[in-house]
Amino acid sequence: MAINEQRFYYCPKCGGKLTYRYIGEERPRLVCDACQYVLYENPVVGVAAIVLNNHKQILLGRRTGGRYPGLWCIPCGYVEYDEDVYDAIRREFKEETNLDIEPVRVFTVLSNFHDPEKHSVGIWFWARVNSGEPLAGDDLDQVAFFDLSDPPPLAFPTDRVVIERLHADNGKEQLNIVL
Repeated sequence: MAINEQRFYYCPKCGGKLTYRYIGEERPRLVCDACQYVLYENPVVGVAAIVLNNHKQILLGRRTGGRYPGLWCIPCGYVEYDEDVYDAIRREFKEETNLDIEPVRVFTVLSNFHDPEKHSVGIWFWARVNSGEPLAGDDLDQVAFFDLSDPPPLAFPTDRVVIERLHADNGKEQLNIVL
């Protein structure tokens, strides 16, 4: 999105009009004409967990409704404002797959530009399954394991990048994190 394509028009503090202005920085910021509040258009944070089985296949979920129905993704979701990223991935993964996981470490962090309305930053964790049986929930209607070399049609371009990196790595970073 170009910086001059305004997405927000009213101040969340007082309801005044927001206008792009330079305020001592190289980048224009949305500033309230009434109270001078600066609205920083920061990305939202998403989390996803990589779970591989002992055949080095990745667990994916098929999306329902909303955006990208029928396409697959690494189970993921957004971090709530008052939530730690590790708590967020445990919650989101449980909601979507019925599995209790323990995030082991970060695999990668990428910017997502697939949604023109919302820039997000994704954090993909290696995760170990502690308990549960795979069962689709929340905004998924199916969960299944897929070979890294042959994933189904994916919803998010960054998931393709992650899967390609995993495939190139051939599971060397796996750390015995299997279901």
